[in-house]
Amino acid sequence: MTKIRIGIDIMGGDFAPQATTEGAILAQKELNNNVDLFLIGNEKVILSILKEKGIDCTLFNIINAPDVIEMGDHPTKAFAKKPNSSIAVGFQLLKEGVIDGFTSAGNTGAMFVGGYMSVKPIAGVLRPCISSVLPKEDGGVNVILDVGANADCKPDVLYQFGILGSLFAEYVCGISNPKVGLLNIGEEESKGNMLTTATHEMMKDSSHFNFNGNIESRDIFGNHFDVIVCDGFTGNVVLKEAEAFYTLIKRRKIEDEYFNRFNYENYGGTPILGLNKSVVIGHGISTDIAIKNMIVLTADVIEADLPSKIKKTFNNE
Repeated sequence: MTKIRIGIDIMGGDFAPQATTEGAILAQKELNNNVDLFLIGNEKVILSILKEKGIDCTLFNIINAPDVIEMGDHPTKAFAKKPNSSIAVGFQLLKEGVIDGFTSAGNTGAMFVGGYMSVKPIAGVLRPCISSVLPKEDGGVNVILDVGANADCKPDVLYQFGILGSLFAEYVCGISNPKVGLLNIGEEESKGNMLTTATHEMMKDSSHFNFNGNIESRDIFGNHFDVIVCDGFTGNVVLKEAEAFYTLIKRRKIEDEYFNRFNYENYGGTPILGLNKSVVIGHGISTDIAIKNMIVLTADVIEADLPSKIKKTFNNE
């Protein structure tokens, strides 16, 4: 069986390169012989951490990329001015087919720029986007998108989010015939602003996904939908509120099996949906556990061959 080849930006994230290298070590142990991991970053630093941890460096492919795109760097300018950065080198390897997927907890803007410039959006996709998952009461997850990439959207863009989210929910999250909902201020078809009412009109007779109408924010953790569609501004507000909710619970030392599932570390990251290759981004504050889960998710996305399934769907439109 052909191994999955994953490139990891070792220099990206608030706790890089220590947490990213340690996360890669954990992922290698969990994924074992099913993957080849490419550690992209400052070679000397990576080798030093592996030696410190007593890890055989031959378990990994180490790609030297001495420059770093910092969190505060302008994405487009940094990607162009730092061709030897871990993000730029990672995307070059992805473009050349040396790796099957690339993942980073670094500068999200630079990851989007890299995706657009290197592997390009899938033909027909108006706006690639990012999703996240919210824990359901029944143990499953609700996919929500967009959560920050596209603050302003038009109805046809939101319609496509319904397609992208449905494919992600089905092939990566394992949800059969996922039920898609449009986030709105009321369940009635006539409720909402100009964007949501126009989007509902487009979605209600969709043949591309299983549209189940409007969903109100009080139901986003419920079991009646599987995919929640909204613009990136709204989705980011929802996501940050969920993160704050988890922080408040932990601060009050409340232990609850359901609320513990709000911990971002459990999910690791999210793919940029709509690109020709598999690209996964993680939270900037990712710990070694979060990095490990980000890499495992990347393996799942590659194995599901999600870009090909998106491409096939959009080619049939």
